[in-house]
Amino acid sequence: MSKGLDLFFFFGRPFSPVYSVLMKSREKLYRRGIFRGHSLPVPVIAVGNLVLGGTGKTPTVQHIARVLLSKGYRPAIISRGYGGKTKEAVNVVSDGENIFLSPEIAGDEPCMLAESLAGVAVLTGTRRIFPCRHAIDHLHADVIILDDGFQHLNVKRDIDIVLFDGTVQAGNSRVFPGGPLREPVSALKRCHGFLLTGENPVNRERTQKFATLLQKKFPAKPVFISSLEAYELQGPDGSVAAESVSGKFYGFCGIANPGRFAKSLADYGLPLAGFHALKDHISYNQESAAQLSKKAIDCGAANLITTEKDYVKLRTLDLSLPLFVLKAHHKVEQAFDDFLLAELEKTGKPHPG
Repeated sequence: MSKGLDLFFFFGRPFSPVYSVLMKSREKLYRRGIFRGHSLPVPVIAVGNLVLGGTGKTPTVQHIARVLLSKGYRPAIISRGYGGKTKEAVNVVSDGENIFLSPEIAGDEPCMLAESLAGVAVLTGTRRIFPCRHAIDHLHADVIILDDGFQHLNVKRDIDIVLFDGTVQAGNSRVFPGGPLREPVSALKRCHGFLLTGENPVNRERTQKFATLLQKKFPAKPVFISSLEAYELQGPDGSVAAESVSGKFYGFCGIANPGRFAKSLADYGLPLAGFHALKDHISYNQESAAQLSKKAIDCGAANLITTEKDYVKLRTLDLSLPLFVLKAHHKVEQAFDDFLLAELEKTGKPHPG
């Protein structure tokens, strides 16, 4: 964590118990039926986290969708569409074959998911129950994936997967604003399993220790690990070898965990002239694109490099320098896929075949 964030959490510590009580009360109201949770006729898988910021939810959602597709399911992803301009009750970003909305309208994450997952419908909406029902009634979805859905108790789920970043883990284990937790640790009792993401040779020992800790605290809930397998550099014309690109790179991103991307660039070994972390889900325009190019040139860079989420919002803009994307490929252990499919069978809800 940055020094600024550490300082924020330090001064926010006295208010942490208040927020913790509010979140516990909210959960209790849903559990007792005072706040209504909507049931759906198809299985619902929620992918979320306890910690603020990025934990690799998007690649995990992609992985789950591909596993379901391979088994004959027709999954639909319901995303919050953060950063998008639309305020409609239901927004069909993709019906699995065609993409209808731009990142400016729907948000960067839904569009990136839609582009990377042929055959998977992606929807957003003001309240997630509405796109859920639309996906089932009109797009024939037989399983719903709630992206960033652990705290979204308005839609009842059959499988709750909670992610932790292998490096950040639970931070200082305090609830916001005294720490990075969205809810108290006790909220983990309602999940079905854990996935620790971003394991690499540097954090492997620490990740394994955290997995052991989770298994000890929640012995009935399995713990799985997703490890970094490889990086892929993509340029204007597709995949390229790093050594074939001349000049230094200027890295930038507008994601929840920019440090994770900065570390990826360092691990990949690209020659960097500079790096700039922008606001999460930032909206780019021609002016901001020109400013980024100028900063890069002033630093002596000959190329720009960013994330997939940022790229979907930048590709239509004019940039003074070539724009590259660093894609990280993750490997999820087979046991996770087996667990997921077994849990789906337990729901007793309709499934392929």
